[in-house]
Amino acid sequence: MKPIQVGLLGIGVVGAGTFSVLKRNQEEIQRRAGRGIAITMVADLDVARAKSIVGNGVTVVGDARTVIANPDIDIVIELIGGFGVAKTLVLEAIASGKHVVTANKALLAVHGTEIFAAASAKGVMVAFEAAVAGGIPIIKALREGLTANRIQWIAGIINGTTNFILSEMRDKGLDFGVVLKEAQRLGYAEADPTFDIEGVDAAHKATIMSALAFGIPVQFDKAYIEGITKLGAADIKYAEQLGYRIKLLGITKRRKADAAAKTREGIELRVHPSLIPAKRLIANVEGAMNAVVVQGDAVGTTLYYGKGAGAEPTASAVIADLVDITRLHTADAAQRVPHLAFQPHTLDDAMSALPVLPMGEIVTSYYLRLRVADEAGVLAKVTGILANAGISIDAVLQREADEVGGEGATQTDLIILTHDCVEAKMNDALALMQALPTVLEPITRIRKEELA
Repeated sequence: MKPIQVGLLGIGVVGAGTFSVLKRNQEEIQRRAGRGIAITMVADLDVARAKSIVGNGVTVVGDARTVIANPDIDIVIELIGGFGVAKTLVLEAIASGKHVVTANKALLAVHGTEIFAAASAKGVMVAFEAAVAGGIPIIKALREGLTANRIQWIAGIINGTTNFILSEMRDKGLDFGVVLKEAQRLGYAEADPTFDIEGVDAAHKATIMSALAFGIPVQFDKAYIEGITKLGAADIKYAEQLGYRIKLLGITKRRKADAAAKTREGIELRVHPSLIPAKRLIANVEGAMNAVVVQGDAVGTTLYYGKGAGAEPTASAVIADLVDITRLHTADAAQRVPHLAFQPHTLDDAMSALPVLPMGEIVTSYYLRLRVADEAGVLAKVTGILANAGISIDAVLQREADEVGGEGATQTDLIILTHDCVEAKMNDALALMQALPTVLEPITRIRKEELA
């Protein structure tokens, strides 16, 4: 049987890795797929560079539409990135009856509903394993491996840059800004690291996982996003003393209504720094590695760990998608695994209509750090505000003034861990505490996740 022909749009780091791994392991891949898979066309603006990577035997063009228009191309790999031209090209490839493989999490998180609908109408596949957590097969686990389960929650370290920065802050006791510069020097962070350090990249990935886990549309615009830029070395240190580590987590949960707590049913979708008990496996994921924890009602807790970026780890996921499409290329479209795990006709059911809850309705526990004047009565005023708000305290840690500011210091740090409460209540209590004249700096608030 003649090999299935693939057109590659964009041959940067991941594209070059995909071409290299596919060529190196072609015999093994063919045995798994049951048919050869060959990249026969490449589109890249830098034609000369692309030719130097692929060599002879592969057609290289400067216009991606030439690849899409070629009737011999069965699958298009989109590795351009971004929202603009990538979206146009993906939709044009689908309209031309071609299957699509993409690593573009931003595109799918924002425009996935439109793209998947177009693919379903045309009877083609859109595969995106590489869009979340690089080489970790978390998409396949959610779409296929865990289909017997009602997924209860997912929590993931899904951005290697931020995890590297937090690991270095913990290991070396340095503040965020110092470590960011080192991460940029070593190539772990981009020259403009905003998407990573502000949590946007992680939110794109969490949005996709939420849709897969709960059968809801992709709704990136409803995700709560908070990055790591306001974390200080002191917070890392205090968390460690309390038996926790701080990680940037992408979290999505199915929440039942609770009449006593006056909370409604819905889906949580949020990205923010979190305190995790140091004994949890995910708390010990260091450097630029990724990890995702999935809680299912039947299987319990499962952990997926590996490299979340890089040429060959991401290429591994891209090629896995190529193999899946090759296996199912001639299958009836109705018999294929649905793009978002649930059959399209179920997207009108009660589950898919569940709202993504605003952050004010989220229930979680908290770490609070207050820089306060070292004088009598401060702790009583702070705890009184929490008590009046109905927020119970789990633990209090008050540092000696000379430990914080040196001998003769007149201010100190007050650390409070709370039990679960509704975020809106905590917001109100924080406003009252911040207004106290004895609270000298903006209060640091970090959410706490037990992941039990």
